Amino acid sequence: MSLFPSTERTLLARVARAQCDGRCPSLVAGVVREGKLVWHTGRGAVEEPADDVQYRLGSISKTVCAITVLRLRDEGLLDLSDTLEQHLPGTPLGDRTLTQLLSHTGGVTSESPGLWWERTPAQELPLSAADRVLPAGRRFHYSNLGFGLLGELVARARGRSWDVVATDEVLRPLGMTRTTPRPEGRAAQGYAVHPWSDEVLPEPEHHAGIMAPAGQLWATARDLARLGAFLLGDGGGVLSPDTVEEMTLPAGVDFSGAWGSYGLGVQVQQKDGRTLVGHGGSMPGFLAGLWCDREEGTAALALANVTSGLDGALPATLLADLREAEPTIVAEWSPSPSPVPASLLGPWYWGPSPYVLRAVPGGLLHLGGLGRPGRSSRFRAREDGTWVGLDGYFAGETLRLDPVALNLATFVFTRTPYDPAAPVPGGVDAGGWQVP
Repeated sequence: MSLFPSTERTLLARVARAQCDGRCPSLVAGVVREGKLVWHTGRGAVEEPADDVQYRLGSISKTVCAITVLRLRDEGLLDLSDTLEQHLPGTPLGDRTLTQLLSHTGGVTSESPGLWWERTPAQELPLSAADRVLPAGRRFHYSNLGFGLLGELVARARGRSWDVVATDEVLRPLGMTRTTPRPEGRAAQGYAVHPWSDEVLPEPEHHAGIMAPAGQLWATARDLARLGAFLLGDGGGVLSPDTVEEMTLPAGVDFSGAWGSYGLGVQVQQKDGRTLVGHGGSMPGFLAGLWCDREEGTAALALANVTSGLDGALPATLLADLREAEPTIVAEWSPSPSPVPASLLGPWYWGPSPYVLRAVPGGLLHLGGLGRPGRSSRFRAREDGTWVGLDGYFAGETLRLDPVALNLATFVFTRTPYDPAAPVPGGVDAGGWQVP
């Protein structure tokens, strides 16, 4: 679907200002709606069609790396609670779990040992105890090295290089045929712009070797839009929708505010009351960004061939412009059968605190506070008749429905406050409710 001409002009003005103020030799940006790149533009010295020029993605490559790890998990070849030692033995970081590495909570040093990996190839990682900079699982600490190790784990599990695994199992199945480890065909030259003049300096390009999963890939705007559609829920058979959603749930929080939150290979940020998921990327000569509003079903991207200068908030700002100019029209509501008898829905009480159980779209149930804040979660039915929490306080917990009581972990919800006919833990005073 195309955008209104007025919307396109607003987006173009935004991108033009970003290219000029950021002194980007070239900048390509676009927006995704209904899974398609519905608008894009190129500014500066960029060949047409601008959406088919490759730029280096930098750390957006980490999202692809995470997908290759999660595919192994979904196949039953590993568990995210496994330690690195179980799959990549012999490192001083062997006690770190895969979840910790994927979410940057493993306390692993930010960069690989040796020379600056973003400008020189790293064929091996001579690790030492110095690469353990923080206790595992204690706090967020962004680590390129951690994703280098995850990529090597994938390579050993599959018996071929991470580049090849990513291409065969993620990029080609998603139709990202113009995403490659090295520039191929029409590709932008990376530049540094002098801080005090308008001169540029070409930046070197190389294969990052074992650190490739942290920032190697090159892609076009059209291919990056496909990755955006993937994060919006179109897994294309590469990952299940549930696993894609799992990627977007925050696991680590950066209280400095620089990164926001981090899921499994994706950043998660709050922007103007919206939750956005995606990733930024930088390599010498290149800056990139991809951000998705899963609730709105939209994504925006930016690719520039400059080492520094581009406003990293550009994709999020494009999403805000799009939302204001052409807000998504939600699907029509229509009646649907309740997944449970209506007699089980409505008010319930945890002690004296009122809650309500509702049927919500998708065959789900929602339990939350009634008229006041309270613990809340959505639940999905299991084959055995129980329900599992999907989010919120009760994520992963089992809900058992009974006409007299709802049992959820140690919580017992009753039809009336402290119902003496229900199995309330600790019992109910025989005198009942009274005025002392």
